[in-house]
Amino acid sequence: MAGGAVLLAFLPYSCRVALSQASLVPRIGCVTKVCASVLPSLSRWDSRPVRGIHHTPPVCAGHNKWSKVRTVKIPRDAARARMMAKLTMMIRVAVREGGTNPEFNLALAQIIEQCRNKSIPKATIENSIKGAEKSKGGTQHLYEVRGPGGYVALVEVITENNNRANQEIRHLLSKHGAAVCDGARHSFSRKGVVMATRGDMSSDQALDLAIEAGAEDVQETEDEEERAMLQFICGMADMRGVRAELEKLGVTTVSSGLEYVATATAPLGEEQLSDAHELLEALKDYPDVLCVWDNIEARD
Repeated sequence: MAGGAVLLAFLPYSCRVALSQASLVPRIGCVTKVCASVLPSLSRWDSRPVRGIHHTPPVCAGHNKWSKVRTVKIPRDAARARMMAKLTMMIRVAVREGGTNPEFNLALAQIIEQCRNKSIPKATIENSIKGAEKSKGGTQHLYEVRGPGGYVALVEVITENNNRANQEIRHLLSKHGAAVCDGARHSFSRKGVVMATRGDMSSDQALDLAIEAGAEDVQETEDEEERAMLQFICGMADMRGVRAELEKLGVTTVSSGLEYVATATAPLGEEQLSDAHELLEALKDYPDVLCVWDNIEARD
């Protein structure tokens, strides 16, 4: 995967798997199915076959596929430290690929926007950019994973020690009954994702706004502060236009970027769901992991 494209995929709440749980959220509804007559030419562009809602993904009560899974909340300070580390890694990749000027480096500009939305001090952002210029390049890898029950996941990694990262990630997968496989990326499609605050908006209202703004789909999620959010899914080339239209319609947008959205889901029962959640959390905790996407769906 091209470094720039990979980086963009993390920005909104892509990494929301790493930075949130957006990638673990069910869909509110699919505009492309409900309104095919209204939007007959929606983009179906499919890139290197790797949800979000994914992640960012990452969930409103009653719609979170992990709602049946007992989880232990990460202490707020630890969660913020992990988020900062991921953002620093993303800045490093962005600077390496496009330079230090956000006016000419869209990927870097989007990361800076995300940092500001998370109340990260300006001095910290600037120091991260300066440090990125001096740091080693590191290499990026995309692990295709298959887990018990037939679900698949994509794990984005940046590391300065390929052998160590490869051994440790494979060991982590093996401990949870999962393994590296071929073809997992074909269960995902590359899309533009616009993240917005939900407020008191109903699902029907969100769908209406998605249609009017030219989005293909809208999904529920939460940010890392557990605030109700919406992700508007669209073609990659339409992302800027969709965000602008949403803002004209009075929607408060937070960020936008490229995500990998599951095109085929794998339904899991409660026990398998719990096991999968444990693995995905362990992957997100691994220092070199930037993002994790999955195609898991909770079985009714």
